[in-house]
Amino acid sequence: MADMPEERRVRESNGSGIPLHAAYDAVDGARDLGKPGEFPFARGIYPTMYRGRLWTMRQYAGFATAAESNARYRYLLARGQTGLSVAFDLPTQLGYDSDAPQARGEVGKVGVAIDSVADMETLLDAIPLDRVTISMTINAPAAILLALLLAVARRRGIPYRTLGGTIQNDVLKEYVARGTYIYPPKPSLRLVTDAMSYCASQVPQWNPISISGYHIREAGSTAVEEIAFTLSNAKAYLHAAREAGIALEAVAPRISFFWNAHNDFFEEVAKFRAARYLWAHIVRDEFGCTDPASQRLRFHTQTGGSTLTAQEPENNVVRVTLQALAAVLGGTQSLHTNGKDEAFALPTQESAKLALRTQQIIAYESGVADVVDPLAGSYYVESLTNALIERAETLVAEVDAIGGAVAAIESGWMQRRIADSAYAAQQAIERGDARVVGVNVFTENASPPPPLQRIDERVEREQIERVRAFRASRDAAAVRACLEAVRRAASGSENLMPHFVESVDAGATLGEISDVLREAFGTYRSNEGFS
Repeated sequence: MADMPEERRVRESNGSGIPLHAAYDAVDGARDLGKPGEFPFARGIYPTMYRGRLWTMRQYAGFATAAESNARYRYLLARGQTGLSVAFDLPTQLGYDSDAPQARGEVGKVGVAIDSVADMETLLDAIPLDRVTISMTINAPAAILLALLLAVARRRGIPYRTLGGTIQNDVLKEYVARGTYIYPPKPSLRLVTDAMSYCASQVPQWNPISISGYHIREAGSTAVEEIAFTLSNAKAYLHAAREAGIALEAVAPRISFFWNAHNDFFEEVAKFRAARYLWAHIVRDEFGCTDPASQRLRFHTQTGGSTLTAQEPENNVVRVTLQALAAVLGGTQSLHTNGKDEAFALPTQESAKLALRTQQIIAYESGVADVVDPLAGSYYVESLTNALIERAETLVAEVDAIGGAVAAIESGWMQRRIADSAYAAQQAIERGDARVVGVNVFTENASPPPPLQRIDERVEREQIERVRAFRASRDAAAVRACLEAVRRAASGSENLMPHFVESVDAGATLGEISDVLREAFGTYRSNEGFS
């Protein structure tokens, strides 16, 4: 028999510390949230929202080799997925080729291994680049991965202006939450602004950055911290763009965001509304951007990976459904739903399909997409939105007082703040104050794990052989000349993107270009200040 929980304990406040009341009436002093499609866009960035167009169903996928990942993409597209999202392995994320000593044991494990333009051609085989948008979750070497995609498009004769997609390219949150940084903050910001400037003139439908609160939340932050630290990072990118001489109205419309959808359903809906409200005011009032396209916060959402449990993994289907519904009611433009088995491994083909079907059932059977902002006028949601705006504003001001996001990160302040929240959340679970079904309440004897996606050891051996054969087949002199041009540009102020495109098209590998940048920029060691 499952554990019988003690008598129901009602929360007095939520995970962000916002007091909870038994019932809500009209909110005193509530802010004007406007109408859908109008400043400050809290109720949605378009007047018709999903009545005009559904969100993009963009399942995050990538594993083993480019050929195997390509097969998964085509499988999902054939079953109704409407956009691609590429997961890269750790060596690729850290700018190493698959045969580098640092890559040993990690090739193809948490994503796909991409070393060269040949790998990128295989990854995108039979994918119509001018009709399917592609998001790439890559940060420190993001500009190089974009160059690889552009080289493939050029070889196919596809004009850059027809390409749509996103590179995450948010290196600040790497210092805070993920750890796949390479270079110090200043040259890292230069790589971001180089991509911004290049895309604005050459690839106008591409988002050169997706500023991520997702990983901040996965690291343990509260919803308030997720909003505040993400928007503080976004401000740092705008300041960097301005300092680089880029007209903000030329790049702000192509800045996108990436949020987590966590378990507290109504707080998550309110979080998205609060973030839109705050960003609209930041862009207009602090940076002087008057174009509504610059003020709209467009975002992708992924359901909360850290909320998935290895115990009773089928329960994760329910968690993911509620999180996805919160994202939709919050007005997301794009959505990934996690697989039920992701607490163990990368999702199997079967669980990836079920995750996609979860989105499709919400879209086509639930009726929530028939009405613009169906939770408008909810006293509870509007009260939460108000509270999140106020608390996030206060925290953004605290970051500003430190000197901005870069200073808060370099001092370790932001990391310590997130670590404290993560510790408090874990303590609440261990005390039983926060209930997790199947983990600390209604527990049963452990059952065997479901069938899992396994990455065979042959993947690493074959990828190493592939990259070495690629190097042996190229024009070595042309590659050396291109890498030397990258070195000169990195030492000066010239935009690096054209050199990256020429280099990868000539046959330079990801690791070779990254090594040149390591020599020019140096590498970063974190200062998190933990004792």
